[in-house]
Amino acid sequence: MSAAAEKSPDGEEAEANPRAEAFLDIIGRVPMGEVEAALSDCGIGPTAEVAEQVLKSRVCYSRPKSAVRFFRWAAQSVEHTAYSWNLVIDILGKAAMFEPMWDAVRSMNQEGGGVTVATFASVFASYCARGSFKEAVAAFDVMGGYGLKPDAVALNSLLSAVCRAEGGAQAALDVFERTKATVPPDADTFAILLEALENEGNAERAKSVVGEMAIRVGWDPANVPAYDSFLSTLVRSGQCDEALKFLQVMRSKGCFPGINFFANAVDTVVRKGDYANGIDFWHIMVSEAGVVPNFSMYNAMIALCCNVGSLDYALGMLDEMPLNGVFADSVTYNAILDGFIKHHKAREAESFLKEMSKNEQLPTASNCAAAIRLFFMEFNPSAAISVWCCVVEHSITPAKDSARELIEGLLDFGRFTEVKKRADEIIDMRVELSQYTIEKMKRAFVKADKQQLYDHIARRLKRR
Repeated sequence: MSAAAEKSPDGEEAEANPRAEAFLDIIGRVPMGEVEAALSDCGIGPTAEVAEQVLKSRVCYSRPKSAVRFFRWAAQSVEHTAYSWNLVIDILGKAAMFEPMWDAVRSMNQEGGGVTVATFASVFASYCARGSFKEAVAAFDVMGGYGLKPDAVALNSLLSAVCRAEGGAQAALDVFERTKATVPPDADTFAILLEALENEGNAERAKSVVGEMAIRVGWDPANVPAYDSFLSTLVRSGQCDEALKFLQVMRSKGCFPGINFFANAVDTVVRKGDYANGIDFWHIMVSEAGVVPNFSMYNAMIALCCNVGSLDYALGMLDEMPLNGVFADSVTYNAILDGFIKHHKAREAESFLKEMSKNEQLPTASNCAAAIRLFFMEFNPSAAISVWCCVVEHSITPAKDSARELIEGLLDFGRFTEVKKRADEIIDMRVELSQYTIEKMKRAFVKADKQQLYDHIARRLKRR
């Protein structure tokens, strides 16, 4: 990729331009003191558009003094756009060259058509990136001297910059307390503060901020980011009951959080095994907030339901998934199968295995072994054999545990002919049987006076 086509710090990719490439080659290669002479000698003139492309490149951000010299040189031929002015101010600020940055701000105000809130947003970000919160606030205080009203939009730019810095939540709250009497906050102000408090996990302060938000700007159904952050903070702090109480208040005001909160809530309750609160959140999300769960949320909640034995609820979710354009996979099906097995519901497990087969979903190796063991415990060897046949047909591996459960279960039922048949399959599949299982086979066959059948198995085992 050429220098002119590099991605700029704001993520935009400049289109390759021969003029921009030539200028960037000079900026990146020529010593800083010789940049302007080299630019004049190259025989190429700038344009306002090319100047923007050059200034937003990584080359200029890595060589700020040379970038400024390019900017001054180009100004002799073209009138810089407001975007170019903001870029050079941003370059200087990112390099912590704050005195030249303010010189550029003053020059822009006099020559470039006036500074904007975007100009000061860059200044705030540069100071806050260095942890210089006081200087950022001081910049906010002087906006009026540049013809800009320090309104909610400007305040939000400052708060966003402060919050992005390490430990910025408290500093942002301090700024808010200092300015709220003279700069009326809006919904975005509170969303910014609540996101910062979410990142720090400060639930108690978040409650205070939400209380003030309700008084100052009221309950607005569109203010979803604020609700997402606040309720996520409560849930992650272990205050699910509090989150549900606030959800009831929001519901009475016609307000709901979005999928970000519900995804966080599901993740938290699943990790904690909190089935009761998980179901409450799920019901509000689906039945009242009108939020459609995604694939990961369905799988997580189904797993939680299965772990606690709420298998009917899990099956209901499985049936509901395609109605919301979400389709179950083997993880979903195996979570439910595991639930049936874990809670000793053999009949349901047998039926569900048939359902899985119809939907071309295979059980996992661990579920196969567990199902075989369950079916033998419930005196259903035919179902156990069906699971083994599935293992053989679909080459489900590793098959060692399933083979062990099958052989030992059949021996307990005295199904010696079946043991011989399945042992041949196991040997053909090159599945290892433990010495314990082999010895158990030998004792059972001898005790039942079926030594000849065992000898066949023993010869095959020796030839492996």
